[in-house]
Amino acid sequence: MTAPLDDEVVDLRRATAELQRRLDEALAELQIRTAERDEFSQREIATTEVLQVINSSPGDLTPVFEAILEKALRVCEAAFGFIATYDGEHFHTMAGRGLPPALADILRTPYRPPQGAPAQRLIDGESVVQIADILEEEGTVQGLNPVRRALVETAKGRTFLTVALRKEGVLLGDIVIYRREVRPFSDQQMALLENFAAQAVIAMENARLLTETREALDQQTATAEVLQVINSSPGDLTPVFDAILEKAKHLCETAFGILQTYDGERFHLAAFNDLPFANKPVYLGPQTPEPGGLLARHVAGEDRIHIPDLAADRELYQVHPRRRFLVDDLGIRTQLSVSLRKDGVLLGTITVYRQEVRPFTDKQIALLENFAAQAVIAMENARLITQTREALEQQTRRLSYCRSSILHPAISRRYSTRYWRRHTSSAGSPMAG
Repeated sequence: MTAPLDDEVVDLRRATAELQRRLDEALAELQIRTAERDEFSQREIATTEVLQVINSSPGDLTPVFEAILEKALRVCEAAFGFIATYDGEHFHTMAGRGLPPALADILRTPYRPPQGAPAQRLIDGESVVQIADILEEEGTVQGLNPVRRALVETAKGRTFLTVALRKEGVLLGDIVIYRREVRPFSDQQMALLENFAAQAVIAMENARLLTETREALDQQTATAEVLQVINSSPGDLTPVFDAILEKAKHLCETAFGILQTYDGERFHLAAFNDLPFANKPVYLGPQTPEPGGLLARHVAGEDRIHIPDLAADRELYQVHPRRRFLVDDLGIRTQLSVSLRKDGVLLGTITVYRQEVRPFTDKQIALLENFAAQAVIAMENARLITQTREALEQQTRRLSYCRSSILHPAISRRYSTRYWRRHTSSAGSPMAG
């Protein structure tokens, strides 16, 4: 009886051990599934919260970028990070979280990544770049570029992950996060950061569309307001020119502007706003175009002259005193001028200025050209009104003279005598020949 009982005990113990093993496996699997569920839940909550921020902040990217960074750092277990936009040449830091002061100072300035840098790899087409250990990649701190040196020395950053913000293949920017220990990000965390990048792109696209809609509405409103001024001031160009320059300043973001008319020989200042040299009569008088100068180029046929930096061309800067005056005395750097033309005839110009090197956009240039067309309409209306008024005045004088002739026979006789002599032939009779 003892042997069978021992065998049963052994079997029971084996069964118990097997049951315990299966139970442990089930518990481990449950823990994994629970962790995955919790992680998925965190991701879903984070995604939903970011979408709520996007919906509640239409056109405002700052709160969206800050929300994305906060969620990304928490869910991906990162210490700090930032989001930057890309303009085709430079990256511009738009939001940062947990950045050490030294790194934040460096990132305030737009930067162009060096060859081989992670940001350059994104420019070259990669979507995700991870560096497990920043220091190990270069070998020494001295071999790092200034940004990475600040990362390692002051921020203690070691593991790096960046994903591209891309729209239809065009790079719009990137999200960058760091860990202070050497601990690579998992595939799930990288996928999550890519999801956040997709949300950032949605926010940027919404902001772009809203901005374009707002700009289009502003332009339509400005155009309508100028036309109202034209209709309410028939023949009076001063309020029209003032309105045009005011709208151009607001919508084209200019420091000041001038409108000049052209009489075929010289340009005359017809209107201006915020002109720094308005108290200097020498600069307000008629201008004869300088050879090679901006006005001479308009006379030669150019309709649009855009100079991104007046000081960039040192030869022209030295040759033209007016350009030196604009740059040295007024601090003007960017200039845009468009012609006022009617049937190919130059009537004048509109010129606007910026006190920083910031080229005008294509939309701003097109808007100024539209204002120029409105100025030409106003000038043509004024010309027709003046001609009509002069014709009416001449006709009124003739009618008045005729009435006087009828009322005063002596005047009538003198007029008839003059008429007879003027129309008498050399033979002495109007019927001769």
